[in-house]
Amino acid sequence: MMIDQRSLIQIKQRLSLRRPQDESLKILADIIDLIDPTKDTNVDEALEATKAMYPQVLNFERDFVSLCFALATGVGKTKLMGAFISYLYMTGKSKNFFVLAPNLTIYEKLLQDFQPQSAKYVFRGVEAFAHQPPIIVNADNYEDGKGVRGTDLYGENSAYINIFNISKISSDVRSSARGGKPPRIKRLQEYIGDSYFKYLSELPDLVLLMDEAHRYRADAGMKAISELKPILGLELTATPKSTGAAASEFKNVIYSYSLAEAMEDGYVKEPAVGTRANFDPKGVPPEELERIKLEDGVHYHEYVRVQLQTYAKQANAKLVHPFILVVTQDTEHARRVRGHIESDGFFGGRYRGRVAEIHSNLRGEESDENAQKLVNVESDGTTDIVIHVNKLKEGWDVTNLYTIVPLRASAADILTEQTLGRGLRLPYGKRTGVEAVDTLTVIAHDSFNALIEAARADGSIVRKFKSLTIGDGGDVPKSKPIMAEARSAIDLMFGEKSEPTSETAASSALQEPTGPRFTFSDQKNEVAFAKTALTDVLPQLQTKITSVHDLKNSKTISEVAKEALLVHRFNTGFVDELTNERAEEVISEVMGALVQKTIAIPQMVVSPTETVSFGFKAFEIEGLSKWNYQPSRNELVLQELRTDKRTVISSEDEGQTENRPEDHIVKHLIDKDEIDYFAHAEILYDLASQVVAHMSTYLPSAEDIRNALVSHGKPIANAIFAQMQANKWRTETNYRVTLHSSFDVMQLKPQAFSLDDENNILDFRTPPASLKDIKKFIFNGFKKSCFWLARFDSDTERKMAELLERESDVLLWMKPSMNQFHIQDQHGGQYLPDFVIETSAEKLILETKAANETNDVDVIRKAEAASLWCHIATKFHSDNNGDKPWRYVLVPHDQLLPNSTLQGLLSRFTRAADIDLLGRYIFN
Repeated sequence: MMIDQRSLIQIKQRLSLRRPQDESLKILADIIDLIDPTKDTNVDEALEATKAMYPQVLNFERDFVSLCFALATGVGKTKLMGAFISYLYMTGKSKNFFVLAPNLTIYEKLLQDFQPQSAKYVFRGVEAFAHQPPIIVNADNYEDGKGVRGTDLYGENSAYINIFNISKISSDVRSSARGGKPPRIKRLQEYIGDSYFKYLSELPDLVLLMDEAHRYRADAGMKAISELKPILGLELTATPKSTGAAASEFKNVIYSYSLAEAMEDGYVKEPAVGTRANFDPKGVPPEELERIKLEDGVHYHEYVRVQLQTYAKQANAKLVHPFILVVTQDTEHARRVRGHIESDGFFGGRYRGRVAEIHSNLRGEESDENAQKLVNVESDGTTDIVIHVNKLKEGWDVTNLYTIVPLRASAADILTEQTLGRGLRLPYGKRTGVEAVDTLTVIAHDSFNALIEAARADGSIVRKFKSLTIGDGGDVPKSKPIMAEARSAIDLMFGEKSEPTSETAASSALQEPTGPRFTFSDQKNEVAFAKTALTDVLPQLQTKITSVHDLKNSKTISEVAKEALLVHRFNTGFVDELTNERAEEVISEVMGALVQKTIAIPQMVVSPTETVSFGFKAFEIEGLSKWNYQPSRNELVLQELRTDKRTVISSEDEGQTENRPEDHIVKHLIDKDEIDYFAHAEILYDLASQVVAHMSTYLPSAEDIRNALVSHGKPIANAIFAQMQANKWRTETNYRVTLHSSFDVMQLKPQAFSLDDENNILDFRTPPASLKDIKKFIFNGFKKSCFWLARFDSDTERKMAELLERESDVLLWMKPSMNQFHIQDQHGGQYLPDFVIETSAEKLILETKAANETNDVDVIRKAEAASLWCHIATKFHSDNNGDKPWRYVLVPHDQLLPNSTLQGLLSRFTRAADIDLLGRYIFN
C-alpha cells in the first residue's frame, strides 16, 4: 500500500490532532506501507523490516504484528484510537476492529466515546463516517447478530467496531463465575453456527486496539488475544511496562511521548508542590501534621474554586467544580480522616456531607464499582473531597481534580503517573493562561524538599516542578477567597440585589451601590419583561439596528416590545397583566437607559480576502557592540531541573559540539513557530554569524566562544528574534470589513473578579500600601464607570480612573473584560485595551504603558491595530450613522501627572492610523 497523504491531512484537520497524535498516525501509515499486514504476514520478516525503519522496536512480543504507542496520561489516547481506525478504514485496509478495555470503567467510557451523541465522540468531523457511523458491537448486543449481519442491514461498506472488556474474552475458566465453562463469547451461537469469538478470529482484516496495554501481559490475557488472530495489534498505554513483581519494559514501543513532554507542550496541567510558608515539619506529630496538611489543602481548594469561577465568568466558559483527593494508607485511616473532615472542628463542619470515601480492598485494588463513583465527581458538583486508599488506577478520566493531599506517603509514591496522572487532564482541553486553572497541586509539607529533588532526578516523570507556599506571606493566603461580581449600571437600575453565596462576599465593601432605578409600577412582572427584552430579544434584533440611537425611535421600541411580549408570555404564563401600550412604555425607558449608560461599540470583523504570507528581511543586529556574553565554565544552564550534580562542559565533550558555532544560535531560532528554516536559513546564519564575529573580538579562543554559545544560545536567539519581528515583511492583501451590529448587548454581562481576601477592596482614590500588590485588590466608588467594580494592572491605571472620574467632559468609561472587545493585531492576536471611554464629543480607546515599553514591537503592533480599528469604525460606521468618532491614545506612565487633563493627553498622545493601509479594505 502507498501512504494516503490526503487521508492523513483530513484526519489531522477534522479531529484536530495534537502533535503526538499526528506523529503516531504517521507512524502507523509508515508501517502499513512498509509491511501491509495480512493473515499471511511472516511476522519475523515484518519485525526485521520494522526494526530497519524503527530500531527502537526490538520485538512484537506477540505472534502477530503488534506495536505500542506510549502516550502520557491526558494527551488523548482514545482520540488516537479514532484516528487509527479512521485511517485504516479510509485507506481500505480494514473495516473490522476490536477495541479491548482492561476493566468495566474504561469499557463504559469507550462505549460512550464511540457514540455520535457523545461530546467526546472520537470520529467527530470525519467525512467517511458522517452518513454511516461505525456499527458498535459490545457485550450487550453481540448475541443478537449485530456484528455479522453485514450487507443484510447496514451495507457492505460499514465499519464494525467491537468493544469488549478483557474479562469477556479471557480463556481463564477457573473462576467460580465461569464454573469451568469458557466465556459466553466463545460459546456456540446458533445464528452463525459457531462462536462469535471464532467468527471474529476468522475475519481477514481484524485490527486489535488495546487500551491500557500494560494490563494484557499476563498469560491468560496473552492467550486470549492471540486466539483472536488479528492482522495488526495497536497498543496504547502511558506506562509501557508489564505489571507485577517481575515488571519489564515493553520491547515493541514504536513511539513514546512522555509526561514531561506533555507538560512542556501544554497538553496537561502543570504539577506544583505546596507547603506552608515558614513551616518546619520536623518534630510535628503525624496526626497534627495531617491536620495541617488537610487544612492547607482546603485553603488552596477554595482559592482554586474562586479562580475557576472567575475564569468561567470572564471567558463565558463552562463552570468547573474542583475537588480534593486525599490519599490514605488503609480503610481504617480513611475512616478516621473522614470523621475529622466532617466534624464541627474542621472549618465549622462546612464540608459535612461533601466527602466521598472510596475504599480499596485489603490489597489496595479498587473495584470497578468504586472507580465508577470517582467518575461522578466531575458531573454532580456536590463533592469537595474524595478520600481514597492507596494509589489510583487507570480509567478515572476526570478533569476537575486540582488538589492532592497524600497522607503519610513518600516522595517516590507521590511522584508517579498513577498519582499525578489522575489530575493532569485539562478541563477546557487546553491551557487557559490562568495559572490556577492550569495547575495541579500536591500538598506535601513533609515531602516538599524530597519531591523537588525527585522531580529533578534523571528519569523523573516530570522535569519541571513548580512550588508554592500557603499561609501569610505565601502564594496562597489562608483567608477564604471570594468571587466578586460587578453588574452593569443597567442591571443595577432594576433594583434587585445580588444574593451573596458561599463563594461571594457579603462584606459592606461589596454591597452594590444605590442609584437611579427604573420606574416600573408592577415591579416583579415588568422587571422580568424588561430583562427578557434585553437578554432574549435585543441580541436577535441588534444586527438590524444601524445606530444605537435608533433604540429610542418608536419603530424599534414597538418591534422590541412586540417580540418581548411573546417570549415573556411564553416563559411566565402572564397573558393580560401587561398591555401593549404599557410594554412599549417599559421598553422605551429601558432603551433610553441603554443609550445613556453604555458605550456603544460597533461589532466589526476584519478578515483577509486571500492568504497572507510573511517572512523576515536581512538586517544588522542593533546594539550588538554592547553584548558581552561570557563562557559559563563547568555547569549547564538547565542542570538544576535534572540533578544537583554539576555538569562540566569540556572541549573533549564532543556530544555538546555543533558542526558550526552558529548552530548553537540557529537551533533555538528555528524552535520559533514563525520561522521556517528552509525559507530563512540564509538570514538566520547571517544573524548568527554577526554574533559569532562580535564574540571573537572579546573572547580569546574558539572554545570560549563555543562555551558562551552553549550557555547563552537561547537568550541570544530570543534577543535576535525580537529584532526579527521589527524586520518582518507581509504580502499585501485586501481586507474585508463586515459590520455585524452597531452595539453589543452582551457587553452588559457582569464582570467577575477573584479576591484572596474580602478586605482587599479599596476606594479607587486610595492606592494599596504596596503598589506591586495592586492586582490583588479591586476598587469601587465610581460614578461614571459602566461597572461598579474594577481591577487595575498598575497604579497608573488607577490614576487614569481618577482622572476620568473628575473630568466633566467624560460621560462613561469602562475597563473591558475578556470577550467584551474584539480587535485583532496583524499576527491574529486579540488585543484587549485598558480603557474604553465616551466623552461628549467622541469615543476613545486608551492604553497606559510604562514609558520604557511604548516602543516595544508588541506594543507598536497592537497600537497599529487599535488605531486602524478606530479609523475604520469612524469612517465605516460613525460617519454614516451620525455616531461619535473614535480615536486611539497611548499614554506613557510618567506623563500621567496630578495636573494632567484628558484633553492635554489627547493632544500629545493620540496615535493616528496608517491611512495608506486603508486602501486595502473592502467595506460590506
